[in-house]
Amino acid sequence: MNPLKSAWGTIICGLVIAVIVALLTDLQGPDSARFMIWAHVVVGITWIGLLYYFNFVQVQALAEAAGDEGGPGGGGITKYVAPRALLWFRWAALATWLTGAIYLLEKGNFASAFLLGQGGGGDPVYGLTIGIGAWMGTIMLFNVWILIWPNQKKILGMVEASAEQIAKAKSTALMASRTNTMLSIPMLMSMVGAHHGFFM
Repeated sequence: MNPLKSAWGTIICGLVIAVIVALLTDLQGPDSARFMIWAHVVVGITWIGLLYYFNFVQVQALAEAAGDEGGPGGGGITKYVAPRALLWFRWAALATWLTGAIYLLEKGNFASAFLLGQGGGGDPVYGLTIGIGAWMGTIMLFNVWILIWPNQKKILGMVEASAEQIAKAKSTALMASRTNTMLSIPMLMSMVGAHHGFFM
């Protein structure tokens, strides 16, 4: 059976390859913090990948479908694709934040990060840099669960809403999603840069 014929098989193969590479290149061996950062990267890729899909593919596709008088419309996307993508999106957002927080706790840097290197011990440069990313990730998580998801439920007809409420929901969800896309760039640079001693 070819594991690349399923999404889960593909992910599992990628993780196995990552573990093999880690074992071959790291003489210290894996620990729980290292496992947590691996999990953080995997769920973070899922979250940000879907964020970019929504902003650069789905929004434009639905606008084109709405403007195509003789076309099939956006019903297939809104009925089948969007709900599934939003399910993965919101849970990947939460898993990304939690795995990042657990990693910071295990390394003793949680307080330093959320105090932007101004307390809690540890390297203040690391605390500031990772803290910027952690705060941006926290804002992004808030946007997903408090602004995007409740409004998407109105847009997709999962909860009853008037035409006026749907129009407002579209605007709110779009602005929160665009804010997250904007923040994703400095957030990711902070996360990567923190391990190199500077903002990338």
